[in-house]
Amino acid sequence: MKILLLGSTGLVGSHVLQQALQHKKMTQVIAPVRSLLNITHPKLKTMVMDFDDLPQDKDFWAVDAVICALGSTMQKAGSKQAFRKVDYGYPLEFAKMAKQHGVKTYVLNSALGANAHSLIFYNRVKGELENALKDLNFDSLTLVRPGLIEGHRQEQRTAEQLFLKITHAVQFILPAALHNNPAENIATALLNAAIEQPQGVHIISSKALV
Repeated sequence: MKILLLGSTGLVGSHVLQQALQHKKMTQVIAPVRSLLNITHPKLKTMVMDFDDLPQDKDFWAVDAVICALGSTMQKAGSKQAFRKVDYGYPLEFAKMAKQHGVKTYVLNSALGANAHSLIFYNRVKGELENALKDLNFDSLTLVRPGLIEGHRQEQRTAEQLFLKITHAVQFILPAALHNNPAENIATALLNAAIEQPQGVHIISSKALV
């Protein structure tokens, strides 16, 4: 099985990459990146590319599934426009190209509260992306909606880390949907969906990722 993995340098994406390379059903992982990925593996094909100019090569798109773990923050992106480009524009353009080349399965790392009508910009963008992906009519579309993601990040997100510590301490009184979600659990859900390819649209909620 071959997959195209987007966001392989991020917290969740790096876990997907590790798990995919170790999975016996996986023959190749294609991981386009915007900066060099310092990992080598017989199953891994990585390439630095401009996400604003996607390849037309049929061989690039000859995969069984796309897993998208692309994501940013308003702080990192610097503006709403830049955030939307990473969290909506790139995932959707990759999806359109994949669909055009006959890929039948797309798996997205979305977010708890994704809703195209949300008053919260972050949730609204995630919801708009989910709707746009549904309109592409993949044979199998899985939307994974984690809450706060636990794991070690290369970049510092001080406020997020503080909130994670607080919520972790009081998880026993919180409903399952509000528990922190370990990055490796999210990665497992994404990879399993790509491998199993359930027909139709499927949503995996945060409470299933605890």
